[in-house]
Amino acid sequence: MALRDFALLMLVCLVWASNNIVSKFVVSQMEVPPLFYAAVRFVVVAAVVFPWLRPMPRPRWRLVIVSLLMGGGSFAFTFMGLKLSTPSAAAVVMQLGVPMTTVLSVLMLGERIRWRRGLGIVLTLAGALAVMWDPHGFRLSPGLLFIVLSSFLGSLGAVMMKQMEGVKPLQFQAWVGFTSFAPLLAASALFESGQVAAALSAGWAFAAAVLFSALVVSVLAHTAYYALIQRYEANLISPLTLMTPLATIGLGVAITHDPFGWRMAIGSAVALLGVLIIALRPNQVMPLLLAVRNRVQ
Repeated sequence: MALRDFALLMLVCLVWASNNIVSKFVVSQMEVPPLFYAAVRFVVVAAVVFPWLRPMPRPRWRLVIVSLLMGGGSFAFTFMGLKLSTPSAAAVVMQLGVPMTTVLSVLMLGERIRWRRGLGIVLTLAGALAVMWDPHGFRLSPGLLFIVLSSFLGSLGAVMMKQMEGVKPLQFQAWVGFTSFAPLLAASALFESGQVAAALSAGWAFAAAVLFSALVVSVLAHTAYYALIQRYEANLISPLTLMTPLATIGLGVAITHDPFGWRMAIGSAVALLGVLIIALRPNQVMPLLLAVRNRVQ
């Protein structure tokens, strides 16, 4: 890989990791309800990439379902999870999406799992469980449970999208934004309160967070990532995206003062080793999956 492209990939991963911290700050420090934050984010995405809506890829029903799974559904649970958990723990638990996608690929795409990928699945699960382990016994916090649900929805969407052809990155972003903002606004109106007041109270800081998340993360960083996928082998790109959870952990410890003891260190190392093993094995959906996982962080 050319040094320029490696530097670009590092920048993309840093942008994705920074979005974890920004999103945590919005839903926790600014106290903006997570569903409302996700809805406003997708309003901006839909507005910016609106010209790419046409022509609508087929089958249309699959595009709508995939967009809702990888967009509104996955983001809603991610932001809800970040409100109740640390960015570092969330970044590690999000890696469960990798073995989830591998299993779904077997069930839906007919892929085969051999012992190395099986070992990767076991290691990823073990590492995530170590992060979720409570000193007084196993207890899955509501926040991390939301992250698990987000990972499953993103994984299911990634596998379903692999069954489609000819969907361009900006075109997909346009449909994700277009199909997601209305359901999220409706859900926010039903289940949340004080949304507008919280956003107005946060002022320019909230506006800057939304623009960063929608434009820099979803549009610019993702477009750059897909360009790199087209230029290099997937098995080269995919493992390098593990810089995202590593950067998230580092930023979480430095900025949001996430606790980082031996349990977190061991769990993170084991989980990321499992993801690396899976990513190094040739398969059909790993580049797309890691893009989805990193995009929703």
